[in-house]
Amino acid sequence: MATDISEQPEAFARLVAPGSAARIAEVAAVVAARRPRHVMLTARGTSDHAALYGAYLAEIRLALPAGLGSPSTVTLFGTQADYSKALVIGVSQSGRSPDLCELVKAARKSGATTVAITNEPDSLLAQNAELVIHLDAGVERALPATKTYTTELLALLMLIEGVRAGDGRLPEPEASFLATLPELAARLLEDDGAEPIASRLRFVDSLVITGRGYGYPTAREAAHKIMETSYLPALAYSGADLLHGPLAVTAPRVPVLAVVGQGPGGVAMSEVVARLAARQSEVTVVSSTDVAGAHDRLHVPGVDERYSPLLDILPLQRLTLALAVTRGNNPDAPEGITKVTPTR
Repeated sequence: MATDISEQPEAFARLVAPGSAARIAEVAAVVAARRPRHVMLTARGTSDHAALYGAYLAEIRLALPAGLGSPSTVTLFGTQADYSKALVIGVSQSGRSPDLCELVKAARKSGATTVAITNEPDSLLAQNAELVIHLDAGVERALPATKTYTTELLALLMLIEGVRAGDGRLPEPEASFLATLPELAARLLEDDGAEPIASRLRFVDSLVITGRGYGYPTAREAAHKIMETSYLPALAYSGADLLHGPLAVTAPRVPVLAVVGQGPGGVAMSEVVARLAARQSEVTVVSSTDVAGAHDRLHVPGVDERYSPLLDILPLQRLTLALAVTRGNNPDAPEGITKVTPTR
């Protein structure tokens, strides 16, 4: 897992390289020319959190209704929905989950523009979709997904921004930032700030992880990884949802990780952190600046909020790894899971 995490700067560099960027731009140009009316993403597990990020991007950047589709509507309930004006994106590391493949196949048959985002360009998902984006993340050694997750995020960003541009090509400011992404990620992964936080959390019984907007998928992914590798209940909530009742589960004995970016979502999360501090919760923020009420901070670069998920997850991956090891677990091979989980 440590090796997979360390290879993310190189994986970013491959995806933003001219050849790969041009191929993604070709896909984005086709989508833009068809002017879809809404966007549906479908995924499972870790990829589901990347898909949630894609839904936020589509709604905010394209001003199109977007959401996550449930594959079981096709595979279990036999629904034949009309996707003729939709962009349907299947997101999967392996491209082998039968239900995702069936949903994308059904959507394409009904007239949708279908895109597969996968690390396996010869997979069934890629065959069932009309258009394919290859993550080129390389072999992932550990069972928990790390570099395939972050390359899924980057691929979705490049696709959506390419569609927004109209011709598929990223605007110069976008391309310039993405060119710096590998270096930003490499510097961030040199920071060992996750180690002391993992030591402090070693004996806790549960965690709450929260974020808003672009930060919410990061919160869900971090919770997923911690549960997967440390067998520790980690409840992920939108900051808004947390204030609607689940705030009651927070207390001094339940630590909180809060993703606080720069932008509207981060501003909204400042209120959440203040409310948590009033309840004497021990809050660690993932932020580029200090946040009033926080007990500790995982440092991340200050970037536009829509880029934050590409970087904010990195110290949380390091925290996940350190926490699993300090609790005596093997994060490379968590109990009861396999790299590919077939579902229908």
